[in-house]
Amino acid sequence: MEMDMEVHHAEAGVPISALNSVADALPGLGIVAAVLGVVITMGSLGGPPEEIGHKVGAALVGTFLGILLCYGFLGPLASNLQKMNDAEGDYLRCLRQGVIAFVKGSAPVLAVEFARRSIPGDLRPSFKEVEGAFKAGGEK
Repeated sequence: MEMDMEVHHAEAGVPISALNSVADALPGLGIVAAVLGVVITMGSLGGPPEEIGHKVGAALVGTFLGILLCYGFLGPLASNLQKMNDAEGDYLRCLRQGVIAFVKGSAPVLAVEFARRSIPGDLRPSFKEVEGAFKAGGEK
């Protein structure tokens, strides 16, 4: 079960890693766009000021887009996907702990307690909440 979980987690991390790589490359592409824009602008020096302004503006837009796409879209998207992947791993670990405890012969209440203790602290219900759910027959 543990090996299956590791393989699943690793497979789910591949697209996240690829997205992070693209996000990390975008500021560099923005810099390349700026340098290319400056080179093109240098070629049109002596021309009308509107044309030069247009080319400088295009160079700045390339830089802006590289940074915006990295830190405004792809980076946060990759981070969110990583958090979702980690949360799914926590969920599966909780289920695994409960199943293992039950298979080893623990009473169902103790198996649930083992599972509860493997839940991350910020999400973990208190012992009294779980006990109340047991007494209510799982309706709580």
